[in-house]
This record gives sequence, C-alpha cells and structure tokens, in this order.
Amino acid sequence: MDDWEVAARVAIDDLTGRYVRCADGGRAADLASLFTEDGVLATDDDELHGRPAIARYVDEAKSSLAAGAGGGQIRHHVSSLRVDFPSRTEALATSYFLAITALGPDHWGRYRDRVVRAGDQWRFARRAAAVDGWAPGSWAAQRRDPSR
Repeated sequence: MDDWEVAARVAIDDLTGRYVRCADGGRAADLASLFTEDGVLATDDDELHGRPAIARYVDEAKSSLAAGAGGGQIRHHVSSLRVDFPSRTEALATSYFLAITALGPDHWGRYRDRVVRAGDQWRFARRAAAVDGWAPGSWAAQRRDPSR
C-alpha cells in the first residue's frame, strides 16, 4: 500500500468518527462542514443537498430526539469500514452503524459514502444512510410512525 493511500485511509476513518461525534452532539454546522459545499446526505426518507440543508436536517433530528423516546441522547457506533479508491482523489466507503439511546439499541443500518479530496481534506460528496431495522418503541420507530 502506498503512503498516499495509508494517509487517505486514516483521514477517511477520522472523517467517519467526526461525523458521528457531531451527529451525537447535535453539532449541525460542524457536521455539515464535513461535506463538500454541494454534498448530499441521503436517508431512507430524505435527500438533503448542500451544507445549509444538511445542517437544518441535523437540527430537526436533534429537536425530534429531545422530544421523543430515548431521553434526548444518542450514540452511534460505526464498524466494518471498508474503503476503495477509484482514484487518488475519490473513495467509496461502506460501513455499518448501530444507534443507541437511553432506552438501548434504537436503530441500525448501513452507510454508503462517496468521499472526495477537497484541498488537503477528505469530505463527503454523498453519504447515504439506510436503516435496516429499529427497536419497537424507539425514537426511530416514532419518527417512522408519529402516532405511536
């Protein structure tokens, strides 16, 4: 493995860690800054284009979490990060996530990322989060069916 690839893998792992720390801390602007200016955050239900839309989405999720099950706190755990490099300036990454609230496991799924080198930083060009499942009575379940 070449030195540039080792450095890129470390930077992308760090980017992934900063994303979950910002998400868990409700730091919307910091999370949005991890994306390119025109970056996309896609979920099962939404597709947000650009940093301002991504920041609004995170702020809305933070408010929803505070009002719902789980006590307003969430922790994402990410594992099995795999990174492939079509070029020195682009990476395709996949990983699994598990989100835990004060009630326990809340929801889980997969991230599919396109990451690009922007100057001396790696940033998300597109992050797609697919939820594979959620616990009954969880915050994620309530978001999917607010009548619960």
